[in-house]
Amino acid sequence: MRARILSLVVLLALASTHGARAQTGACEALRSVVLQNGAITAARVDADRCRVEATLRPSPGSDIKIEVWLPLAGWNGKMLAVGNGAYGGTIPYPALTSGVAQGYATVATDTGHTGAGAAFAVGAPDKLRDFVERAVHQMTVHGKSITAHYYGRAPSKAYFNGCSTGGRQALTAAQRYPSDFDGIVAGSPGNYTSRQAFGQVWVAQAMQKDPASRVPVEKLPLLHKAVLEACEPIDGVPDGVLEDPTKCEFDPAALLCRGADGPDCLTAAQAEAVRRTYQGARHPKTGEPIFPGFERGSERGWARWVGAQPADYGVEFFKHLVFKDPQWDFRTLNFDTDLTLADRASAGIDAVDPDLTPLFSRGAKLLMYAGWNDPGIAPRNAVNYYTSVVQRVGEDKARDAIRLFMVPGMAHCGGGEGTSTFDMLPALDAWVEKGIAPAHIPASRVTKGTVERTRPLCPYPQVATYTGRGSTDDAASFVCR
Repeated sequence: MRARILSLVVLLALASTHGARAQTGACEALRSVVLQNGAITAARVDADRCRVEATLRPSPGSDIKIEVWLPLAGWNGKMLAVGNGAYGGTIPYPALTSGVAQGYATVATDTGHTGAGAAFAVGAPDKLRDFVERAVHQMTVHGKSITAHYYGRAPSKAYFNGCSTGGRQALTAAQRYPSDFDGIVAGSPGNYTSRQAFGQVWVAQAMQKDPASRVPVEKLPLLHKAVLEACEPIDGVPDGVLEDPTKCEFDPAALLCRGADGPDCLTAAQAEAVRRTYQGARHPKTGEPIFPGFERGSERGWARWVGAQPADYGVEFFKHLVFKDPQWDFRTLNFDTDLTLADRASAGIDAVDPDLTPLFSRGAKLLMYAGWNDPGIAPRNAVNYYTSVVQRVGEDKARDAIRLFMVPGMAHCGGGEGTSTFDMLPALDAWVEKGIAPAHIPASRVTKGTVERTRPLCPYPQVATYTGRGSTDDAASFVCR
């Protein structure tokens, strides 16, 4: 008996060794795969995946790096493309790791350049086009091909998941390459980049152009507390989060100092800066909205806007894409005449076409989400785009193809004071594969590894409403209405 057991162990070990060698061989064999306008530069087994690196050159000035990670075991038969942040320039390895862990053949790109910021685009139209749209499309086409070569069959479905710039990439794919994906997740989308840049500089000017207007970071908790006291009774749940901040009409004048400036009040100039931040960018002559403002309840996330320099995404856009002047000063932006300049220089980076009929006619699905407390990309931008799609394609078609989930208390792509831990992919997959439209998305608030609260995320315009029974920290006590 012992001899038989020993023989079996030896056979299993040999089989395992043979299997590992076979997997390694199959992975390394991908080096010989020929790519149109590109080449595979590395293919090796790395932990539990076959890791493939490639360089794509669809135009003379292109230098797009992509990676394709293929599960050695447990492939679910599908491919997942993951998005980037800010101006790209790096491959998002955490997203690759997460995708493979869920069983997807997962692909990512550096968007065609290296390094942060928008300086790469100066005098480099090919690289700008790669960043705007071509890198993700090329990554997707070649990712599908490499996946098919490795597994011997093409992925049955292809999904995209991205937030911020990744959200813009998601909507760009939906609008311009409708056959690339069967399902798309677009989080906190920066899809109106040219106007978003105006919105960010508007806040910076409101807070910093006049030193008297700057709201000290120490006053942000005071402001936030006043907002909650005024508006939390609207949703009836004292949890430090506004379920629907659009119903809040808090006026910062309520905190005006009655005498000299102090830590428990706002000066008239500071109150006006706060009001302008809520209002959002407006045309100085017509009063027409240019980009939405930040929502009431998001004040704790404003710290980077009240410092010496504003957040750099919008500033980078104007420095390098519009004015091509690395010394450009955000205080000089004109919200009238510079609009035309920005439109001319945007190079197709905006992805605001509401006609998603080509995507929806294929049966593809689109899930969008954004945090109501986002201090980077004003959340009503997502609402505005979603609304434009519904109006363009009609409510019936939209009901079968698109959902928007606004996350109370969530900051940019995560964090904040709300239930910002969730996963849209299972809901997307169930909708695409089984036709089950998501009635809600399970979400939780996690602090130091401990789940403190659960709450359903509701499809816009519904909100999570307390039933009046059970704990307000338990999702079972809420319904979407």
